[in-house]
Amino acid sequence: MQVVVIGGGIIGIASAYYLRQKGAKVILLEKGTLGSGSTDRANGGIRAQFSSPVSAKLSKESIEVWESFEDEFETDIAYRKPGYMFLARNEETAAQLEENVKRQNEVGVDSEFLEAEEAAELCPGLNSDNYVAASYLGTDGVADPHLALQGFSKAADEAGVDIRTKTEAIDIQQDSTGQVSGVKTADEIIEADYVVDAAGPWAPRVAEFVGVDLPISPKLRHLMVAQPDTAVDETVPFTIDQDRGVHFRPERNGAVVCGGHFDDSDPDQNPDAYSKQVTLDWSAKVIEELSDVAGYFGPETVVKEGWGGLYSVTPDHHPIIEEVTPGFVVAAGFSGHGFMQSPAAGQLVSEVIMDGSPSLIDISKLTADRFDRGVHLEEGTVID
Repeated sequence: MQVVVIGGGIIGIASAYYLRQKGAKVILLEKGTLGSGSTDRANGGIRAQFSSPVSAKLSKESIEVWESFEDEFETDIAYRKPGYMFLARNEETAAQLEENVKRQNEVGVDSEFLEAEEAAELCPGLNSDNYVAASYLGTDGVADPHLALQGFSKAADEAGVDIRTKTEAIDIQQDSTGQVSGVKTADEIIEADYVVDAAGPWAPRVAEFVGVDLPISPKLRHLMVAQPDTAVDETVPFTIDQDRGVHFRPERNGAVVCGGHFDDSDPDQNPDAYSKQVTLDWSAKVIEELSDVAGYFGPETVVKEGWGGLYSVTPDHHPIIEEVTPGFVVAAGFSGHGFMQSPAAGQLVSEVIMDGSPSLIDISKLTADRFDRGVHLEEGTVID
């Protein structure tokens, strides 16, 4: 069994690793360098707080891997758990957070619904008068996506995955029955029994090679590192204002990683040509909004660096994980959750190909045709 994985981000590398663990011969193709797409631009969040059961389960299974990653892959990924806290400014949002907690508890995620005063105990700088409630899970956390990618790629390489960077897939071949038979690069045609499309924002282009239209849109999001007026302790949760769409999390030496999406327009981006720089107006808007969230931020807050990256967004913010046509398996459209859910995604891809069906969790709702059927899954905790 020979499998060609297209995409050298963390979803592709994880898929390649788990496929090799199950005995497949695996060749991974990456047009640039490993992680140079979305992975190295990710925020690094790892959370189980999702309102959708399938998203919660994807994260729950992934967290089991992240918990043991350093021992299993001999790589320290700077994993720490300050928790995640979603804040509500009005009763309607609070009711949604309370419902989210109920759903999460039903699938074994022990999140809590908090009063604003309780939230302020976890985030001492919080302007608690602006909020009515919050949801919180203390075991949610963050890790370094680049280090995690290195751990997976080192393990994949040592297991025998043939990793080829600077090698672009330019077509996919199919036989007379429509079964995938190979992948064409500039230099050769690589035989393949299966092809995995883990190309992130490029996934729709790859799918076009086999006549599949993937409803995945590359959307631009920005992050920056800032030094607040008052240092933020590393125990402060990853804090999200659910109504204003702004967020921050503690970083080293009292700094924070923060961001937000405020523009009603959200055009699709060309993944080969988009601006990776942050603007002064956006940076100022983030700090202005954060000053209303917590007292850490004010006129002395200094922006240290910023960057842009792409979310690969589906209409319902859930991924597509499926063999969409014979021999062609898609693992894309994670809508900003790809890093945190990559271990489960990689295992599921290996099960679909090597076992004939997934068993880790039920992903029957994550098919590409759900949108044609008018089925949209609900997720109320998307972070822009």
